[in-house]
Amino acid sequence: MEPGMVNKAHAFAAKAHAGVFRRWSGEPYIEHPERVAARLAALGFGPEVIAAAFLHDVVEDSGVSEAELVAKFGPKVAALVVEVSSPKVPGGKNKRVAAKLKHLAGASYEGASIKLADMIDNSANVAEHDPAFAAGYLAEMRLILPLISHGHPELVAALAENLAK
Repeated sequence: MEPGMVNKAHAFAAKAHAGVFRRWSGEPYIEHPERVAARLAALGFGPEVIAAAFLHDVVEDSGVSEAELVAKFGPKVAALVVEVSSPKVPGGKNKRVAAKLKHLAGASYEGASIKLADMIDNSANVAEHDPAFAAGYLAEMRLILPLISHGHPELVAALAENLAK
């Protein structure tokens, strides 16, 4: 692994999310992957997982390809990002949710942990900012949690606590 991978991933994510703001809080979007990465770093995850945490939304939200991630960050980081990215499937919401559930069910321990940290951050205050959106979003998270409960136990417990509120 090349030195500075985490810093490089942070800079790449910041550029990919430049000018983008969170829907319900209005904060710069990059603050979300920064919190996800910090949570994983605090639990002792290594540089490749932390880099993937910074990058976890760039494929879904910024049009970055898996091939570009492989070229810039290596196959492991790219694979982790793909593990936590929702697959693109045609059809309505039910088909998309079913595909996402099936996809996440195959996540590795590291991928599940990234997704847990992502969902913890997303669920922390969505209900107070956008109650209408939160109802469906949190229900979907409750379906996902059992599928990724093989991730880090502290993350599983924290997400379960957020979803119980």
